[in-house]
Amino acid sequence: MQNMFSSGEYVWSLFVGHLCIEKLLKACYVKSVDAAVPRIHDLYKLADRCGLEMTEGQKDALQYVGLFNIEARYEEYKREFYQKCTRAFAEENIATIKGLRAWLLEKINS
Repeated sequence: MQNMFSSGEYVWSLFVGHLCIEKLLKACYVKSVDAAVPRIHDLYKLADRCGLEMTEGQKDALQYVGLFNIEARYEEYKREFYQKCTRAFAEENIATIKGLRAWLLEKINS
């Protein structure tokens, strides 16, 4: 994610950030629920199914970061997303992703 951001690939850096959070949530699921991980990409639903206690801010962040999966992947959303995905937009959202990552790593390692 950080390397893509550094090279100016802001859309893809946010997409990879989404994947990072998704994989960590799936690790939480395996740890706390079952090895048969649901085949979904909705970050909020994954966190909810893990039984994670979330603040309203974390719920909002998961739902917002979840949009990067759709907006970076599907053609009908790409043009609009590329236009709003400036360096500042990506920096702000990478900070959010890093916060979610730290929270999830804490949950996995506890």
